[in-house]
Amino acid sequence: MKTIFIIIGILGWISLFISLYLYKKITKNRNQILGSKNTEKEGPKVVVIGGGTGQSIFLRGLKHYTQNITAIVTVADDGGGSGVLREDLGMLPPGDIRNCLLALANIEPTMNEVMQYRFTDGNLKGQSFGNLFIAAMNGLYGNFETAVYKMSEVFAITGRVLPVTLEDVNLIAKLKNGNIIKGESRIPVEVRSQKSNIDKLTLDPMDVTPLEEVITSIYNADIIVMGPGSLYTSIIPNLLVKGVVKAIKKSNAPKVYISNIMTQPGETGNYNVLDHVNAINKHTNKELIDYVIVNNEILPEDVFEKYKKDGAEQVLLDELQNKELDDMGIKIIEDNLVEVKKNYIRHDAKHIADIIVNLALSHNYDNDK
Repeated sequence: MKTIFIIIGILGWISLFISLYLYKKITKNRNQILGSKNTEKEGPKVVVIGGGTGQSIFLRGLKHYTQNITAIVTVADDGGGSGVLREDLGMLPPGDIRNCLLALANIEPTMNEVMQYRFTDGNLKGQSFGNLFIAAMNGLYGNFETAVYKMSEVFAITGRVLPVTLEDVNLIAKLKNGNIIKGESRIPVEVRSQKSNIDKLTLDPMDVTPLEEVITSIYNADIIVMGPGSLYTSIIPNLLVKGVVKAIKKSNAPKVYISNIMTQPGETGNYNVLDHVNAINKHTNKELIDYVIVNNEILPEDVFEKYKKDGAEQVLLDELQNKELDDMGIKIIEDNLVEVKKNYIRHDAKHIADIIVNLALSHNYDNDK
């Protein structure tokens, strides 16, 4: 109870901070940025569906190639600082939304660092200042959608960030041993503890409705991208929201899945590329993917030694997978997609963004012929 009073008190002065300082300073920065550009947004309309670190990293690269970006973000997170705010304040989890907003933001580096700052002591230990900022906006405007929109304005983001739904939703996993696990944060832990992989995911409640702009953006997209990101806790939860898969299937845009570089212990242990695709198809009851983008660089042992200790392996294609994906009508784009920063293996966001944008442009050209 003490924690919630501390949070509420901090949210009060963050709201004042917004009014007196941030809005004026960052709006001025926004006007300078937009004033130097054509007011009409440029580039193909790219919809990116996912959540987590993978999505935000990709968005940082994508904003250099197009201004027409819509990030659709899962809101099933119930762990960490987001989980605390979700439980204490009854709001949607802000963590993945925050990361996407900052990835697309046009703000000073110092302010970006402030938004990502995590408290190290006291009742707020582990809590992100950016999460509290969104919570303040949510309290100020009384609506999470409006809070995200206003924060997008303040940060002069390139494109839009949309929660997939505004409803309170939890992720439920049925493991292959038959056990049921409730809660996004518990699923990877229990998979490893019980040594049983995920069989099927559902949402609780099952009939949550998407944000209207989510469906509209999918229909209007030039290309729809799923990933990169955690298969079961970032990508698939979006596809379980009522109407999302139907909209994707009806869209004329090419549908692309960006495969992870490494397996994720607790989610996709021992998975190859085909396993990832099959998991998406299983949860959507449709063959949803037109293209899969795959890394083909074999990493040296010393680069991912620490990943191997945790049980992670590279996600690679072989001839059998190639044939099966081809039989499913899925085109494969293979390339060296790896970027290593501070000993972390990541996707080369700009390289993948270049592939995505060129794919969208070539598809539009073919349709116009």
